[in-house]
Amino acid sequence: MLHGRMLKNLLSAVVVALLLVPAFAIDQARAADAVKQVRLYALDCGRGEFKDMGMFSDTGEYDGKSGAIVVPCFVIRHPKGTLIWDTGLGDKLAANKDGMDAGNGIHLSVPVTLAEQLKALGLAPSDVSYVAFSHFHFDHTGNANLFGAATWIINKLELAWAEGTPTPSGVDPTTISAYKTAKTQLIDGDYDVFGDGSVRILKAPGHTPGHQVLELKLAKSGVVILSGDLYHTDANRSFKRVPTINVERADTLASIERIERIVKNTHARFVIQHDPNDFKSLPKFPAYLD
Repeated sequence: MLHGRMLKNLLSAVVVALLLVPAFAIDQARAADAVKQVRLYALDCGRGEFKDMGMFSDTGEYDGKSGAIVVPCFVIRHPKGTLIWDTGLGDKLAANKDGMDAGNGIHLSVPVTLAEQLKALGLAPSDVSYVAFSHFHFDHTGNANLFGAATWIINKLELAWAEGTPTPSGVDPTTISAYKTAKTQLIDGDYDVFGDGSVRILKAPGHTPGHQVLELKLAKSGVVILSGDLYHTDANRSFKRVPTINVERADTLASIERIERIVKNTHARFVIQHDPNDFKSLPKFPAYLD
């Protein structure tokens, strides 16, 4: 038989254990439980400040003018899994609170890491089912290698271009190296991620050869389209301005025409990913659109 003190200690240990189990179970459930309908989370994955925004129009409207862009990532939760759309600037930048100068009058910063924001949702990188990219410029691939356990949905033309010699301007191949050992889904046109029409990648070349946008069909909010770099600013959309850094002007204008027609036909909410006002208009993380 147990002595009184031993019995008391044992009962105390059992009580503590029972109190801890629900908390642990809740944390696990947050990561593991499937959602009932599609959700869109907008994450802050960096900022860019420019002394000269001239690169964002080939007709001179921004020459010599300063400006700033945001660099978001997006988490799309679906009953069948989780998609990361664009992975922002690298989390390593967050170690420098003042950011870094990237040359040519460009200053980059990351106020909070992508990994921290995923954790706030109860997700680890290994919980992500798919990762996909509007294109392979470094400000969209900075954290891509976190998702080596996910299936990478990759546009064939974009991959061939990014791996070309010499390396295209704005591409850092080291940020996408994990695709070589990850499961991949190579695509060359529109693609239905979950097979039910609710999350579709739409072909929109011009900024880069395999540039894409993302179309979501949400139960309450309707159709939402994430721009990638089809545009960088609201003015570019209004006046159909084409950045000097785009690989093909004619393809850009053709993609603009196509995507804008889809926006009109579906009454979509169009989100310019790099535009600070469009980013602010989305629910503040960890709130979401559904």
